[in-house]
Amino acid sequence: MKKQTLILVFTAALSVIALAAEHAPHDLVAVTSVNPRIRLDIRYATTNNFTGRQVYPSAKAYLRKTTALKLDNVQKKLENRKLGLKVYDAYRPLSVQKIFWEIVPDERYVADPKKGSRHNRGSAVDVTLVELDSGRELEMPSGYDDFTERAAYAFTNLPPAAVSNRALLRALMTECGFIPLETEWWHFDDAGWTICPVMDIPLENLPY
Repeated sequence: MKKQTLILVFTAALSVIALAAEHAPHDLVAVTSVNPRIRLDIRYATTNNFTGRQVYPSAKAYLRKTTALKLDNVQKKLENRKLGLKVYDAYRPLSVQKIFWEIVPDERYVADPKKGSRHNRGSAVDVTLVELDSGRELEMPSGYDDFTERAAYAFTNLPPAAVSNRALLRALMTECGFIPLETEWWHFDDAGWTICPVMDIPLENLPY
């Protein structure tokens, strides 16, 4: 009888642990809470994006804490050059990923929501370089969300400044633990993204 009781107690304890893990708080943090000098231009909170409509309720940028700390490291290295980062997109709810896939069902540019994007994991960020003081964007090969060959690293028919700026961004992001996406010069994945689950937490539920 005592053995059966112990088994029941142990089983119940495992259930509680599993339930707690399932509902454990996420570790998403606001990018600007980690480094307020990182600028934001969250395009999906505006109509200035490839969908032509606002799909985020507000201009918030969140990342996994470990990812945000890596981005902070990049910002600090850039500041030594009087440069900085501007974030176009960070964590993206899965519900928004489904909208993107309906518009551009091409895995070169948009992840299939059945698999989930690195953005849905809070482990990817879209960035560019800016002048630290003025915030002026440096010349890059293309605009953001340009689904043409100009956005790819293989494209080299560009002004020298665009090639140089793209190379600098890639070099520092890679040095700090990010992996570039070959078809989009602005997109970088945290090298540790594989251990992060896909999330569908609405942005409005993530207060600063």
